[in-house]
Amino acid sequence: MLRVEGSAKRLCDGLSRRDLLRVGSLGFLGLADWLRLAETQAQTPAPRSFGRAKQCILLFLFGSPSQHDTFDPKPDAPENVRGELRPISTSVPGTQICELFPRLARMIDRTTVVRSMTHPYPIHGVAYAMTSTPTLDIPMQLNPRDPRNWPFIGSVVDYLDEQGALTPGPSPRGRGGIPEVPRNIGLPWLLSSRHGHPALDAGPYGHFLGAAYDPVWTEFEGEATEELNWFREPYRDPYAGVRPDDCRFPLGADVLSSDVTLGRLEERTSLLRRFDEASRAFAEQEAPRRFDRHQRRALSMLQTSRTRDALDITHEAMPMRERYGMHLFGQATLAGRRLIEAGSKFVTVLWDDYHHLQSAWDTHNWHYPKMREMLCPGLDQTLTALLDDLQARGLLDETLVVLMSEHGRTPIVRDGPRIVGGGRDHWSRVYSMLLAGAGIAQGRVVGRSDRLGGDVLETPVSPKDILATMYHLLGIDPHTTITDRQGRPQPVAGEGRVRFELLA
Repeated sequence: MLRVEGSAKRLCDGLSRRDLLRVGSLGFLGLADWLRLAETQAQTPAPRSFGRAKQCILLFLFGSPSQHDTFDPKPDAPENVRGELRPISTSVPGTQICELFPRLARMIDRTTVVRSMTHPYPIHGVAYAMTSTPTLDIPMQLNPRDPRNWPFIGSVVDYLDEQGALTPGPSPRGRGGIPEVPRNIGLPWLLSSRHGHPALDAGPYGHFLGAAYDPVWTEFEGEATEELNWFREPYRDPYAGVRPDDCRFPLGADVLSSDVTLGRLEERTSLLRRFDEASRAFAEQEAPRRFDRHQRRALSMLQTSRTRDALDITHEAMPMRERYGMHLFGQATLAGRRLIEAGSKFVTVLWDDYHHLQSAWDTHNWHYPKMREMLCPGLDQTLTALLDDLQARGLLDETLVVLMSEHGRTPIVRDGPRIVGGGRDHWSRVYSMLLAGAGIAQGRVVGRSDRLGGDVLETPVSPKDILATMYHLLGIDPHTTITDRQGRPQPVAGEGRVRFELLA
């Protein structure tokens, strides 16, 4: 059986080195068939949506919001399913969403909502949502260096762009090498690093591409203003509010984690005395040519202020900062927009646990107080501000915006003496997500759940399909292969397929 796979590295005639090796073993007739197929593929025009996105902003809600209390309300279901919240009409006739999203209801016609997301893993499977790994278990999810995990989509984009392998979109951008602004950067901190629990969650890592392709992470510095009382002791959560003059996103220490320490760079280049001039002189020396990718990335960011300037949200007028929301998710998303403008390719903004497990969207307890007082109003404000801001700047048509999580929540609302404020548990059989921007259809609802919001009734969509569609929009053929730890070529989208129902 003839098998033709994509590859990260292609020769000028479109054939990869791996393809040529494979062709050498085909024989004359096999070679003729292979060339005929290759010519047919080359002559097949790519869909107009291919490569529409120059960049992507991924908004990830860790812990997973309830489909019932966001984008798929069930007003006719029994009370213990529909819950306390009510639906409201939107700018798309016949489409309703939760009452806690009044801003989004007015602009839902700029987005596509998927109501039929589904997969078999009702655990905090960030790695299953963010990567093309075909399976997941709890040990994999709790070990970012488990060799079975696959690379994060942002890491794959970074890797392929560095190789010069991305197909240009309608407005080609420079590719290859180490950029001044990281292609793959995450805010406000490394996933699951601030919840007071020692385990980190897998997902946003280079995995078998190597740690050099992990995202560059910022480290939030600031003071939370709002005290929450949903746990054993009160605490201040920056996702509820931050002080405007005390909210910063410096680059994390891992940016400079290499054999060449910052101190040695300072010594060699007189960094403390005249940083800019000395770092430029140092860049012309022989040493940087021998640096590994970690070191070259660190040096690139030391040489330029573009990343630091983009992360400095004090450059934004206060009305714009307030428009995004004076809370951590809002300010981090604003910094994400600034990074996209500065040239980053893939920006991830997390709504993550802070201080307590289950303090983000993992609403086993205090479900309705959390949804009413912090989660939904904050998301409604930030998401709509981002879409409006990108539109006003002429960036929405070239920026893919994806709002996702790892699963949904149970149809039945739990109650009882030990369940305060109601609770919904993990549920992956059906849930919802939202996309907007470059190449995404506007005013469309894809898929349907049953009357209880517990199973897919129509058009099941896998997280792998979402990744394949994202790759497609970013100008990457989902069949493009990268090599895993065993030396086997793996398609970047795994088993996923492009869902043209989502595309304009």
